[in-house]
Amino acid sequence: MSESFSNKLINWYNQNKRDLPWRKTKNPYMVWVSEIILQQTRIEFGIKYYERFLKKYPDINKLANTSDLDLMKIWEGLGYYSRAINMLKTAKIILNDYNGMFPSKYEQLIQLPGIGDYTASAVSSICNNELQPVVDGNVLRFLSRMNKIDLPIESIKTKKYFKKLAFELIKDVNPGDFNQALMDYGSMICKPKKYVCSSCLFSSDCKAYNSNSIENYPVKKKKILIKNRYLNYVVVVTDDNKTQINKRNSEGIWKNLYEFPLIETKQSLSAHQIIEELEIDFVELLSVKKVNHKLSHQLLHITFFIFRVDNKLDNLVDIKSLINYPFPKPINKFISELV
Repeated sequence: MSESFSNKLINWYNQNKRDLPWRKTKNPYMVWVSEIILQQTRIEFGIKYYERFLKKYPDINKLANTSDLDLMKIWEGLGYYSRAINMLKTAKIILNDYNGMFPSKYEQLIQLPGIGDYTASAVSSICNNELQPVVDGNVLRFLSRMNKIDLPIESIKTKKYFKKLAFELIKDVNPGDFNQALMDYGSMICKPKKYVCSSCLFSSDCKAYNSNSIENYPVKKKKILIKNRYLNYVVVVTDDNKTQINKRNSEGIWKNLYEFPLIETKQSLSAHQIIEELEIDFVELLSVKKVNHKLSHQLLHITFFIFRVDNKLDNLVDIKSLINYPFPKPINKFISELV
């Protein structure tokens, strides 16, 4: 099966591959940037970030010498900000330990911060022709349907199983093309819900299709539990149009981004309850704005309490200068209405 399957897949890819900017280079730095950005990000959304990122950081030297603030600002809106933090760590290591030459070998890549098996496989296969198959969500879905593999995709054991299966398929073809073809096919044809089996080259060999069980694959064992969190932001506004902000240093969501003073609670609070929590002499409650923001495992119930205060507070910044700081997406949207 492997030889005919792989060649058929690559032939399809040569005729249908998407015109993506990172496919025009074998530069491991640029391919790495694309792979990190595309984690948890739709391609159409990721393209503009990729182009903007490379305009500001065209090489590893520029990235290694940037500041946390500048990097977080350009990453603003992409989410999963630990990716950007690890990119900066990796850039500094490459500058110091590899003389600024971005490695393209799997065994070197896998040692770097934020680079796991998937990214190391993608970069090494595309840029160095290494026989390293990628196993991402698209690949897991496509191969699990083709072979009716009843293993929960969340487990490490399952991913190792698929990696071994993909090794058999990749061994006689160009590894970079094969990996990109496999990912494209899963993304464009063997989609999670709107799969197009009528256009699939492999439907006659697909065990899930032939047993009318497409929707049962891939097998997911764990059910995602959504945690509700209540974030109450105290937005102070002085007579000369200044406010207070803090940098998030705790582990978890939005690390190294900025926010207004926060009171997190187990349920929503009224403005009166917020005032009781604080030791600031408020002059006037201007408004209260509420918004919900959904993350993969969390639902954030966000409330902005806007107060007019006197000018005696410390660490004030001009409200107009807030655009220079990186904020989480829901706060950034609120600021655009505040400025």
